[in-house]
Amino acid sequence: MLHVNKNLSLQTAVSVLDFNKFKNIIQKINRLTLQEPKMDYIKIKFGSDFDAVSSSFEKSIDDMFRSIKPVFMLCDRAWNPQMDIYETHEEIIIRAEIAGVDKEDLEVEINSKAVRIHGKRTEMSRMDNATYRLAEIQYGCFERILFLPSLIDPEIVSASYLNGFLQIRLAKLPVDIVHKIPISD
Repeated sequence: MLHVNKNLSLQTAVSVLDFNKFKNIIQKINRLTLQEPKMDYIKIKFGSDFDAVSSSFEKSIDDMFRSIKPVFMLCDRAWNPQMDIYETHEEIIIRAEIAGVDKEDLEVEINSKAVRIHGKRTEMSRMDNATYRLAEIQYGCFERILFLPSLIDPEIVSASYLNGFLQIRLAKLPVDIVHKIPISD
């Protein structure tokens, strides 16, 4: 796992990595820079955590360059909504902050161990003759896969969407049920 901080130069980070992987990343960046920009303003992304970058170097390059110019996108995921998971003795509750996402653009899939939440927030039309001074709202597709702390019953699930929050309630499977098994001769 590669840890990159704000003061670590790209050259130092590259020396740690496999040269071929870096070469592939640079080729992707070069292809992207040859494309015409799709927007005439720069999105400013605050609060990137450069102290604990994931093990994928492509993700760290993506995060660094996306804040400079939004055309630098090496993955399909455009934004990452905030989520809470909490549990009681009987159920697990997931709450997702996804204001501006139409209910029709949401997709929730579950199994006994994980929940996948996928959706799309469509960009609102921009005002003509306006100069953006701040553009922090993220648009596009998102996907979160949340691994659950307990096994759940995929048949007992409810979901609601109110005031920009998606709430999913999942019934836990009872773990203290004992089954007696007869022993045959």
